[in-house]
Amino acid sequence: MGIYLNPEMDGFGDAVRSEIYVDKTGLIAQTNKYINTLQKYICVSRPRRFGKSIALQMLAAYYSCGRDSADLFKGFQIESDESFQKHLNKYDVIYLNMQQFLIRAKKQDVTEYLERVVIEDIQKAYTEYFSSQETSLAAVLEQIYAKTKKRFIFLVDEWDCVMRERQESEAMQKEYLDFLRDLLKDQPYVALAYMTGILPVKKYGQHSALNMFTEYSMTDQRVLEEYTGFTHEEVKSLCKRFDMDFAEASSWYDGYMFTNFRHIYNPKSVVEAMLFHRFSSYWTSTETYDALKVYMDMDFDGLRADIVQMLGGAHIKVNILSFQNDMRNFKTKDDVLTLLIHLGYLAYDQQKEEA
Repeated sequence: MGIYLNPEMDGFGDAVRSEIYVDKTGLIAQTNKYINTLQKYICVSRPRRFGKSIALQMLAAYYSCGRDSADLFKGFQIESDESFQKHLNKYDVIYLNMQQFLIRAKKQDVTEYLERVVIEDIQKAYTEYFSSQETSLAAVLEQIYAKTKKRFIFLVDEWDCVMRERQESEAMQKEYLDFLRDLLKDQPYVALAYMTGILPVKKYGQHSALNMFTEYSMTDQRVLEEYTGFTHEEVKSLCKRFDMDFAEASSWYDGYMFTNFRHIYNPKSVVEAMLFHRFSSYWTSTETYDALKVYMDMDFDGLRADIVQMLGGAHIKVNILSFQNDMRNFKTKDDVLTLLIHLGYLAYDQQKEEA
């Protein structure tokens, strides 16, 4: 076990031992389908407190070799899936939390710092397979693969924090995206790459620097709808268990409406409401509305008036296609509304294309 290579991921164990754990292990059956295929690049974006990190910890606990994690999944959906034993604890997992790297790098170059510390960690397990002088993580993994034919699973948390927290530095953003592209795109050592963040992959012009990824965002979660938040039936079951009013829970926390799952609830808020036995704005206590005010003050094409209408219960049509997947480059009202959908400030109906 290392820090970044096959790390101890106690977070998923903590989750399943908690008073409330809603079984989302079916996500593993979906990712198992994509291992070592052309669809192995997955980018999942959701607002804060929608279970992104717990999902990554679950995947790390399941895939990482050097452990036996079968007991963690006893009684859950994935245990009965035919692919469960095939991939259980069979892969070297590289787990990267980009928020941590951004904080710890301080004045250093983020990608240089990341490569240095991850290579140092990998060297403990693969020291004889590459030169100790090598400074490129991609080159190190290429050398390991050439000699062992082992493939890695990459789990990247907060992948977009550079885009969100270094908005003013497009040079840093491009360098970071180039690093990810070199590390992951068309590399034979990649068995699966699963990234999570708040924003979809950054576009430059009409193109994405990471165009090998399939996007699963809050405007289209595709086959992952069920694992995006709590479903109608899951919340109904929790309300029955904790003797809470289901209609009231729906009015508070039912936000996103996808194609197949028409009611997706905020997990953070539902869990807090059940545990404290009181309905309240739990998600907004983790966020600030200062950013929302900045966007409203831009007042693109009557944006402020539209937000006032939505506060009164109206639905507003949104064209999500022109959004550049960043927090700076806005050309229309639709760009701002699309950002607010991704950030979690606005609910969204995928079928009607309305906020």
